[in-house]
Amino acid sequence: MDEYQPLACALYDYLEIACMHCYQLDIELVDGSRLQGQALTTETTASKEEFLLVRTTDGEQRLRMDRLLAITPQNAGASFGRVLLNDNRC
Repeated sequence: MDEYQPLACALYDYLEIACMHCYQLDIELVDGSRLQGQALTTETTASKEEFLLVRTTDGEQRLRMDRLLAITPQNAGASFGRVLLNDNRC
């Protein structure tokens, strides 16, 4: 795995908000794949890599934050729309 590139703090805040409100997210990954999942929490490993934990139809998944391209809440009345998290596509 390549070296982790942390998100800007302002972008990290969107992920925290999504978790606080348990938003259903449309998640776009930098590799071009997509998934749907409910935002659960974030976590940081001892090596300072950050992950978004989501619940999908396949169970819980840990998504490394620098692999996230964008998130879009699917909930009516969400406090934000699509957020581009990483504009450095592979």
